[in-house]
Amino acid sequence: MKIKSQRDFWSGLLFLVVGVAFAWGATNYSFGTSARPGPGYFPFGLGILLALMGSLVLFKALTLESEGGDPIGDVAWRPLIIIIAAIVVFGLALPRLGMACTLPLTILLSSLAGREFHWLDWLISSVVLTVGSWALFILGLKLTIPLWPIYFNG
Repeated sequence: MKIKSQRDFWSGLLFLVVGVAFAWGATNYSFGTSARPGPGYFPFGLGILLALMGSLVLFKALTLESEGGDPIGDVAWRPLIIIIAAIVVFGLALPRLGMACTLPLTILLSSLAGREFHWLDWLISSVVLTVGSWALFILGLKLTIPLWPIYFNG
């Protein structure tokens, strides 16, 4: 069997493996019902969808011819490391700094992964995403996520 697009082959395989892993991991949680979904319901569905998308991309890589085999190219290490670091910082900072400080910090770190950085774009993104996350997760879903740093709570 000949791989006709290296990019599609490896990305499809990655999507397929990650989707199956998420769906399999979600089976350890209660599914609930469609009316009252449990904690495993959503990750299982997303895992299955990701695995299906990966299968389609993988099928395309093995059936449709691409010019020159569509090679992968070099790995962009700097953005990869910065984005992973931003995710780690988010996980560590959220319980201590709260959503109001952690989201702008995470957006700032993530924006440094690109070649262009504009302060106004960062400010608008920070305000919109922080207010939207507050409205969705704290107001709407009533999750117990700290909004402000623990130092402000007395």
